Amino acid sequence: MTSVTLKNVCKSYGDVKISKNVDLDIKEGEFVVFVGPSGCGKSTLLRCIAGLEDITSGDLYIGERMNDIEPSKRGVGMVFQSYALYPHLNLYDNMSFGMKLAKADKDETKKRVEHAADILQLTHLLDRQPKALSGGQRQRVAIGRTLVSQPQVFLLDEPLSNLDAALRVQMRSEITKLQRQLGCTMIYVTHDQVEAMTMADKIVVLDGGYVSQVGKPLDLYHYPHNRFVAGFIGSPKMNFISVHALEATAEYVKVELENKVAFNIPVDGTTVNVGDRMSLGIRPEHLLMSDSSEATIEGEVTIVEKLGQETQVYLSVESADTDINFRQPDTLQVEPGDKYAIGIDPKRCHLFHDDGRACRRLHQEVGADIPEA
Repeated sequence: MTSVTLKNVCKSYGDVKISKNVDLDIKEGEFVVFVGPSGCGKSTLLRCIAGLEDITSGDLYIGERMNDIEPSKRGVGMVFQSYALYPHLNLYDNMSFGMKLAKADKDETKKRVEHAADILQLTHLLDRQPKALSGGQRQRVAIGRTLVSQPQVFLLDEPLSNLDAALRVQMRSEITKLQRQLGCTMIYVTHDQVEAMTMADKIVVLDGGYVSQVGKPLDLYHYPHNRFVAGFIGSPKMNFISVHALEATAEYVKVELENKVAFNIPVDGTTVNVGDRMSLGIRPEHLLMSDSSEATIEGEVTIVEKLGQETQVYLSVESADTDINFRQPDTLQVEPGDKYAIGIDPKRCHLFHDDGRACRRLHQEVGADIPEA
């Protein structure tokens, strides 16, 4: 295993800039996930690391080696979104194909294939062709083919996107366990922030080619640097409500809702001016029953999702960008068309400027094993 370092890396196709001034430090043995919406440049950045794309400017280090190293000598192995298996070859031949091209010793090839098959629970399937396998088994073969080459860095480009929901959960767990077992450096690309939150040691959130924030999953969840990260990380996503600032100090900002309800949010208000229009952000599970808070908002219920273990209620509120999502771990007696009031816990609120910048939060999250931001 080895480290990967990117210093001011840019990638352009003509006048179109895809990756913009990317600085990253990926340590040995770290599981890093690139996440972001479609078109944000995450797969392009992965291909630059693999050497399948030349970087336009900046420096890329894999261990001590710089970006001018040929792809075959970088010590990386890549798993693509498509399985890319040879349909006429059995699993053993698919997994050993790269070593055969390299004219590796047959005994060593057999040893590596059998070891990879044992790790991925494919030993009893080695004589089968891909058409006789399920989607999850085919994906494990694609991972096994990369594993056989014993790369120092694993690169995975949305490997689970072709699987159904149940298989995605299973393979997510298997890839995580594999990375822990091998202790390898792994870089994983996905647009699914649930995969990012559950698998990563460190998440890199990309937005329009720029790195929007880098950190541990809970750091990003509780202390987003901007509104984009706050809205992208978390499922269902954070609610945003329009407010304006009445007072601002280093210890709090007093905001007022459209219904004239005012309360203090414990954030650093040194960058806030009285009268500023701002966005209050709060996650669905942090909203309260209306009798548990002095700060309340009311709206019309548009959708009720009764999931058994929890209920999600969507409210149409005038001051919100979209319907407010209220999430409770219980069954609520509410129906579409009802008027419903919910409470806001100021300690759980985030506050964002018009340009998306977050005010620094001063309150430690309950149960969050992370340092004060």
